[in-house]
Amino acid sequence: MKPLTIPAKAYARRRRQLMRMAGNDAILVLPAALERIRSRDTHYPYRQDSDLLYLTGFPEPEAVLVLVPGRKHGEVLLFCRERDREREGWDGPRFGPEGAVEAFGLDDAYPISDLDDILPGLLEGRSRVYYHFGRDQEFDLKLIGWLNRVRAMVRQGAQPPHEFLELGHLLDELRLFKDRDELKLMQRASDISVLAHEAAMRAARPGVREYELQAELERVFRMHDAEPAYSSIVGTGSNACVLHYRANSAQSQDGELVLIDAGAEYRGYASDITRTFPVNGRFSKAQRALHDLVGAAQAAALAQARPGVPYEAGHVAAIETLTEGLLKLGLLKGKLEKNLADGSYKRFYRHKTGHWLGLDVHDVGEYRIDGESRLLEPGMVFTIEPGLYVSPDDTTVEAKWRGIGIRTEDDVLVTKGGGQVLTGKLARSADEIEVLMAAR
Repeated sequence: MKPLTIPAKAYARRRRQLMRMAGNDAILVLPAALERIRSRDTHYPYRQDSDLLYLTGFPEPEAVLVLVPGRKHGEVLLFCRERDREREGWDGPRFGPEGAVEAFGLDDAYPISDLDDILPGLLEGRSRVYYHFGRDQEFDLKLIGWLNRVRAMVRQGAQPPHEFLELGHLLDELRLFKDRDELKLMQRASDISVLAHEAAMRAARPGVREYELQAELERVFRMHDAEPAYSSIVGTGSNACVLHYRANSAQSQDGELVLIDAGAEYRGYASDITRTFPVNGRFSKAQRALHDLVGAAQAAALAQARPGVPYEAGHVAAIETLTEGLLKLGLLKGKLEKNLADGSYKRFYRHKTGHWLGLDVHDVGEYRIDGESRLLEPGMVFTIEPGLYVSPDDTTVEAKWRGIGIRTEDDVLVTKGGGQVLTGKLARSADEIEVLMAAR
């Protein structure tokens, strides 16, 4: 497949839009993500801060983006590492300030070592500072120090900023609505994830270990120039009832289900898919009953994925469907209305039905505005992921239900015509899954 990228003009458009929202008397400061030590002198794989990635595509650590709306000598400034032949021999090539300007369409760039000298002058004369306070305490202190240097010069006529605002109030809303370039990347991430889940289903057999299926998934991710968007969850048997299961080490047994929650990240954009399937390729009657119920709940939520409908409506539709089904199957007792009112379903369904999706797996954006569930609009992307989890030691239900954990998750784009399932190519129903696995 041909590699996809976001063009430089798209990044420039985002920056212009953000600066218009901030106003000409503002300054916006965005430091790069920190490198994290894994053990001694080995690091976790570096992942750029999503906001900086969204506005520039710049991938390196030790960098700071500064946006200065209306500045005559350049509005878009980057401070980054200089070229260093010795270090590049160890860690790989760097863009350097000159290369960054050319590659990322910036107005100017400076060595990161010059930040301490230059930033106070950029802060002077600006009324408002937009910044993510609290993310990086060390940088917080640096920024306060630069502000204090400007304040110390008030008697000489300096004008320090007097208002400090959370950058997310502006930027999160921009990121919530995906443009055409972003959607191409998200569709590619979804397509790669579908191939990976199919490969895992085909590799499943009684006795397979969870990490073997994880290896098959992530082999497909890397084969298509992607990487895991988060730690893959592969839970067989009752491990599927652990929502954030991480061990991925158990051996499957004949007759068990396997729950896989895994998604590829492509060019920074995440996919997020969950499927639950029988390790031997055939659902038992009880497994199929719960799997069908989860599927019905997902369909009910998907029907609410259209413009003008409250985001919360999908969750409400899912829990109503799940609760009604649990009553019919005998896992709950009593009247539907009472079970909904007292939250009895939470014994078997403990989480919400989805989340925003984008550069972060749990992406930015408000779910409620002025205390009310926000209305869906075209360009929003979110997951729909109802599930059921019956504890293996729950003696209040029949033995046939115990230890069954099921979740079905897809990624959905809101369009003018309704919900478009980005991950819809992957087998979803019990029948579809059995057909796919029979072709192994």
